[in-house]
Amino acid sequence: MPEIPELTRTVLVVDDEPINIQLLQRKLEWDGIDVLTADNGEECLEVAKERKPDLILLDVMMPGMDGFAVCQKLREDKRTKAIPVIFVTAHNSKKGKLEGLEAGAVDYITKPIDLDETIARVRTQLNYLEINKANIELTRRLGESRRSAAIGALTQGIAHNLNNLLGVVMGYLELAKVNYKDPDKVLKNIARVESAANRIVGIIKQLSTVAFTTRLPLHEMSLDRLISGSLRRASEDSRRDYQVDIEKAVDATAIKTNIEAFEDALSKLIINAWESYGPDHNGNRPIQLSILQRSEELVFKLVDQGRGLDPEIEENMFEPFISTKNTVGVGMGLTVARHAIRTLGGEIQILNNEDGPGVTVEFSHPINREEAVHSE
Repeated sequence: MPEIPELTRTVLVVDDEPINIQLLQRKLEWDGIDVLTADNGEECLEVAKERKPDLILLDVMMPGMDGFAVCQKLREDKRTKAIPVIFVTAHNSKKGKLEGLEAGAVDYITKPIDLDETIARVRTQLNYLEINKANIELTRRLGESRRSAAIGALTQGIAHNLNNLLGVVMGYLELAKVNYKDPDKVLKNIARVESAANRIVGIIKQLSTVAFTTRLPLHEMSLDRLISGSLRRASEDSRRDYQVDIEKAVDATAIKTNIEAFEDALSKLIINAWESYGPDHNGNRPIQLSILQRSEELVFKLVDQGRGLDPEIEENMFEPFISTKNTVGVGMGLTVARHAIRTLGGEIQILNNEDGPGVTVEFSHPINREEAVHSE
């Protein structure tokens, strides 16, 4: 067991016999533990709520509310449900011990009490408590580190892409100045400046999508409207027409969702599927969208027959600005899509097709939900 730093801990001793309280209180205080006391179940509940001890030594056999009932009350109250309880009882039967553990106790001590054993058990539970708190703090710090790393990667990617695009803008403006006597060259350079500027606008638009608030308003919308809206948005964002074969195998005709977040996510996945065929691909680019129902959620499967996942990016494809494309201003589509899907209470996975080339993107969405909460 890891060494635990010495901290002052508080134990609540509950017993209807004053002599038992005195013995335990004296021994615990000699061991450097602060002690609170109560001589019945009702008083125990009040002291626990007000003082929030680290541990409760609780006698089982008390007049009025017995220890089992007290423990149940403690577990039902969010203010006290995390406080560990050690039962103290004269019953030594296996059935009694199991009943105590099932009631929510972490340990069981039988009378007559061996004070040294009791202190050892109390110390063990306090050590467990400290380890648990240390693990919670470590988890919190790891979460903060991951968020900081993600923000750093996002910021670095944004700066790199915007600097590249601004370089493009400045370069073509200089060419326009040099070729000011040649209207055709000037117009061509201005068109390239406009294209780069539009890509800058696209990055900023994607960033505003990532900045979803923690709670999104939900509205019921038909699946047909959501899919047609996603296709329209994909066409508007990329200035292409997409042909997607749609197959629905569900009873539900509508879901409760945030329309903006859903359409933004699905449109980016459609664009990604089209681009997976590569810039040199000629002919049709088949994309199939299937909608299935699993329990209380819908599953959307988007299948293409493109080049498949590049092994170099397979493990970190959801990180900002990860891309195999040799252009600037790309690489946030999957990041934004996953963020939106998770915000809506779903999850996403991307796998190479087993029976041929291409990729299957599968994401889930609850059929009914009161609110969308960001879970990442």
